Parts: sequence; C-alpha cells; structure tokens
Amino acid sequence: MNAAQSTNGLSFELTNDQLQLQKLARDFAAKEIIPKAEHYDRTAEFPIDIIKKGQNIGLVNLNIPLDYGGPGATVLEECIVAEELAYGCSGISTAMSVNNLSSLPILLGGTNAQKDYWLGERMVGKGDLAAYCVTEPGAGSNVAGMQTRAEQVNGHYVINGSKIFISNVNFSSFYTVFAVTDPAKKHRGISCFVIERDTPGIKVSKHFDKLGQRAADTAEIVFENVEVPADNRIGEEGMGFMLAMSVFDHSRPGVAAGAVGVARRALEECVKYAKERETFGQPIWQHQAIGHKIADMAINTEAARLLVYQAAWAVDNNISNPKIVAAAKAFAADMAMQVTVDAVQVFGGYGYMREYPVEKLMRDIKVFQIYEGTSEIQRNIIVRELFR
Repeated sequence: MNAAQSTNGLSFELTNDQLQLQKLARDFAAKEIIPKAEHYDRTAEFPIDIIKKGQNIGLVNLNIPLDYGGPGATVLEECIVAEELAYGCSGISTAMSVNNLSSLPILLGGTNAQKDYWLGERMVGKGDLAAYCVTEPGAGSNVAGMQTRAEQVNGHYVINGSKIFISNVNFSSFYTVFAVTDPAKKHRGISCFVIERDTPGIKVSKHFDKLGQRAADTAEIVFENVEVPADNRIGEEGMGFMLAMSVFDHSRPGVAAGAVGVARRALEECVKYAKERETFGQPIWQHQAIGHKIADMAINTEAARLLVYQAAWAVDNNISNPKIVAAAKAFAADMAMQVTVDAVQVFGGYGYMREYPVEKLMRDIKVFQIYEGTSEIQRNIIVRELFR
C-alpha cells in the first residue's frame, strides 16, 4: 500500500486502494463493532472474537511489512483504519490496534531474524497478540525515569520490576519490554527486550475497572527474576530510549486518528438527534446556540484530521517532525474531548443516559488526553521544537 500521490504535488484525495481500505474498515465497524459495543462496554469483556475477525480480513497487524506476511500499510493507512474503527468503539479499536504498537520496536530496531520470528511466525502466522510495556507506577510521562532493571548474568538477562496500564497484557503471548541495563547512563542506559508470556517470574494483575474504553484490557505486569535470552534484546544495549521515542512518532498519528473517529461519531449523532428533537416549535439545530455548537464540532473534526494526515505523511516520508506529530496528538485528543462534552450538552438530559451513545463517547475519549503521551507532554515537545 502506498500513500496518496499526485503529479501536481499536494493532494487531498485518497488513492483507490486507500478508499477500499477505508470502506473495509467502515463496513467492519458497522457490522462487527457497533452492534456489540454496548455489551463490551457494560461487561468489560475482552473482544477477542472481534479481534480474530479483524485478523482474518487484514485489519490487525496493519504495519507488518509484506516480507513478513503483513499488509504493509503506511502510517497514513493505519490512520484511515483507526478513525473508522474508533468511530465504532474506541475501546475495541484500541484492543485491535495494540499489535501495531507492540510490533514497532521490532520493526524499527530488530534484526531480520527477529522480524521473521516475532512478526512473521508469531503475530501473522499464529495470530498472537502482544503488549507494549513502558509505563511504570512511578514513571509515566517521564520514560527516562523507569526503574525496571535488566541485569546481564551468564549470557542472559534477569529482569525485575513492574509496568502498569498495559493494554492487552492478559491476552498477549509475548511482550516488548523496556528496562534499565545501565542506571549510570540514565536515559542512555535503557534497552528493549521481547519476553515470552509464559516465562517463569511473570505475574499479571486482573483487568483494571476503568471509566471508559472498558473493552480494552488494561492491567499491571510484574517481573520477578525473569530470565530472558540475550538474543531477545532488540537493538544494542542503551538504544531503548531512542527506540521508544521513535515508536511514539510512528504510533501517535494513529492514536490521534482514533480521536478523530470518536469526534466524528459524536458529530454525526448530534446532527441526527438535532434534526429529530424539537423545542419551542422547531428542530433544535435551528436554535443558534445548538447549531453553532455543532458547526464547531465539524470545524474541529476536519482540522484535526488534516493535522493527523500531515503527521502521518511526514513519518511515511521519513521526515522527522516531532512538532507536527505532537500537535496532531494534542489537538485531536483535546478537541475530541470538547466535542463529546458538547455532544452530551446537545442531547440534554438524554445525553446523560446510557441508552444514548454520547455518554459512552465522552467516557471513552478522556484517555486520549492521557495515553501515548499526555496533552501536556505534547505541548512540552512543541515548545522544545519551537525553541531549539
């Protein structure tokens, strides 16, 4: 798959292949996600049946290259899919997309043999799920402050520590884990490893009970004297921090696209409701207070999508631009939060009821301002880039 090209330079049109991919994801959301979203939100069950169906039609493992049996999607194409799936349910979308994140350290820093095995044989061949383990109880936004330790002993590594708020961890067959190999070097002393789920010494907590995205499994993982072969290290010792930062550049556009999908869903629900609901003898969209609120939803959703596409285009074209990636993530998350709050207001008392869809959208979107780097951290990145 290739990003949209134009002989005249800038183009706002998707290619035929991208339009087909968009339709595939949109139809999947309509048929498989939306009818079941309320059930998974209520029960907090893991949507493994939906994930398996997504795997069968190529909507999981999107970023795995053709050489390893994957679709070989670009970051832009990941964003196209992320918007459509999150439109259906961002919790289920998150569960479906974690493999994209977990595979990135291997894609960006692994050897050909590691890619063949972990991506080709395991993720694509066996359909294994994986989890990405960075965040710790005392080190969230400050990745360099992690305490999980990996000590080299007799040709292997022994890992001790814990990670928290890890997605899909209870249902994953292996993990990409970041740990400190040389504390004296601070952020230059972090390395990355692939660890099998059934390795002795690994303990995983029960699924956390969350405000939103309840279909997405989130839990804590503890490593107690976990022995990992040296061959399971991704890249050289000490390159883990830079690898994690590169992962975020590749993954944040897709997260931002998910926020756009939630905002678009809220907007469309509001348009539909505002046509049907009448007050003072007319549909509520004809009241300027409501009509302008919905217009602002449309403006901000369109603007966020353009930022997301620009960020994805930069990554696909090997242009290092942390500022635009951070801007896309922060703007999309913040605007979608506001859109869903406004959507509840448009629905009035009905918006507060669980039988209407917008209260779930508001609960689900909050985490977009937190995970994959908070909105505050994104602004720190933008300030850093502006004042270099």
